[in-house]
Amino acid sequence: MPENTVTAPLAPMEPEDVADAFAYIRALQADDIDTACAVIEETGGMEMRRLLLDVAARIFIPITAVDDCDKEPCAHSFLSAALGLLEVLCHGDGACLAFPPGIADTIVLFTENILTEDHGDVADVLRQLEAVGMEQAMEARTTDV
Repeated sequence: MPENTVTAPLAPMEPEDVADAFAYIRALQADDIDTACAVIEETGGMEMRRLLLDVAARIFIPITAVDDCDKEPCAHSFLSAALGLLEVLCHGDGACLAFPPGIADTIVLFTENILTEDHGDVADVLRQLEAVGMEQAMEARTTDV
């Protein structure tokens, strides 16, 4: 397993960005193409790409990199980093991973295969991750003021 190379967490996302990114991810996960398209239109295609990559880097990777017992990073819990989730999303060879639907699908598959037990309720885990991202964003907003 690769050594832990994470030095400091990235700054949290803006609350609106967290909401938009997870609205898109959840819409695709639920096969609600109309809602996914509406979210893309509202945020812009390339902007959504950035938001989805931010979700992977700022929410998924830090959450999977923390031990449940003491909330400290540990070598065995760097699942997404070890699996290269962010590298795959940022540098995907095919067009599928270069655009929002491919990125969102990869996030959903990662959630389903790694973050849920027995391929449990992916939507529930996505809601929990969104709540964590939103909490981080709101805390950062209050400390910046």
